[in-house]
Amino acid sequence: MKIQYNHTFIRRFVVLAGLGFALLTTACDEKELLNPASQTSITGANAFDTPDRILGLVNGIYKSVKSGNFYGGNYLIYSEARGDEFINRTSNTFTAYEAWNQTLNSGSNFVAGFWTAAYTAINNANIVIHGLEEHPNVVSEALTKQYTAEAKFLRALSYFSLVTLYARPYNENQGSTPGLPLRLLAETTNANNDLKRSSVAEVYAQIIKDLNEAEADLPLNYSTSLLNTTRAHRNTAIALKTRVYLNIGNYEKVVEEAQKIVSASAPFTATTGVAHQLQNIVEIFTTNYTSTESILSVPMTELDNVTGQSSFPYVFNSNSEYNLNPEGIWGDTEWKSTDLRRTFSRTASGVQFLTKYNKPSPFLDYLPIIRYAEVLLNYAEAAAYTGDLEKSASLLKAVRNRSDATYTFPESTIGSKEALIETIWKERRIELLGEGFRSNDLLRNLLPLPAKSSSSNSAPEVLPSQTNYIFPLPNIEITTNKLLLEE
Repeated sequence: MKIQYNHTFIRRFVVLAGLGFALLTTACDEKELLNPASQTSITGANAFDTPDRILGLVNGIYKSVKSGNFYGGNYLIYSEARGDEFINRTSNTFTAYEAWNQTLNSGSNFVAGFWTAAYTAINNANIVIHGLEEHPNVVSEALTKQYTAEAKFLRALSYFSLVTLYARPYNENQGSTPGLPLRLLAETTNANNDLKRSSVAEVYAQIIKDLNEAEADLPLNYSTSLLNTTRAHRNTAIALKTRVYLNIGNYEKVVEEAQKIVSASAPFTATTGVAHQLQNIVEIFTTNYTSTESILSVPMTELDNVTGQSSFPYVFNSNSEYNLNPEGIWGDTEWKSTDLRRTFSRTASGVQFLTKYNKPSPFLDYLPIIRYAEVLLNYAEAAAYTGDLEKSASLLKAVRNRSDATYTFPESTIGSKEALIETIWKERRIELLGEGFRSNDLLRNLLPLPAKSSSSNSAPEVLPSQTNYIFPLPNIEITTNKLLLEE
């Protein structure tokens, strides 16, 4: 049986990552004796027959999340290009120029490519969830719960990535606007192509539901640091919840979740599960991709083939298509030269380029999805909003002083709630530079996307009231989903 995916409803075979075999059509009954089924081929009917095949399907969800159009490359490229930290140098539409100058449209390659990649991951997760329900006892009860929890975590991550790009910010009107088609069924035909968008609030509710259920059944840890970094465990779900709750302005819940994995006092660490804590900032991007700071990362190998125009290291460093904006955070004079994060740059043609990802082709840098430093900053921001300025400042200082032990925040920058929040936002720009956060941080706070310019290129300011404040819905979905545009 051919499996058809409902993400853009284009028929395609599913590759079961980790097993290395394509799904094959089953032989007709009358030809069965003359054409015996291969014992190594996998069909829609037997994909859940063995523990190895089920593990291959779970690995396949992770594989789809790290595709070149998703967390393996373009999600970071386009998210960073939309913000104000980089200057485009090439006007290359294949490397996010339309995102940089705010002219993305429904026919743009990445608008369709990311949507397709994210919904592929979602449907892969749905297939695993449904298949495990339909095939009990192939793996143990404990593994059934774990694999289902991993699938729910990855579905939540994918929906969060989609809703923050293609839908109006939650904080604009508490999520009452149309969000996304909320696809929760394992689609094996195109019968359910037509589906209205759920509201932004409903999408977030599903994300939180998935993460709560994932937290309950994910393992506390794995047997190796590599697995702890590249597969979801309990603290991974908790960490993502701090991001999700921050995005909708539920600061009390951010604090509640963060306290599960952040100790009461410095040096901050997770006291259950994987012992997350801050590590040497240079090493975690150069020599130690699986440290306890790395909560979830995309592990790149030669087999992934995420190179060239979908590779963040290639576009922003190796091929010099985006230099650091001297009018952005890179030009901030309060960010001192003594800070180790200042070492993530090289100078060429009189400008600086980000070298956070500095491996040569085939660009095998691990790409971070969640780091412990982000959790501390999420917690710091929420603590400031809820009035715990002392805890907020302590968390902020932990992140800054990890990279610059000599720095002391001026009292004017942390002495009031408003000043402290502004300082935390600035620290996010420094700490998370090149990790895909800047444009969403602007949108979740309903701030304009700033204008950018150089001697050869410019991009206008985009106000929250403008239609291009968010990504347009892709033509590929508009033409195949007749209910998409219904309110």
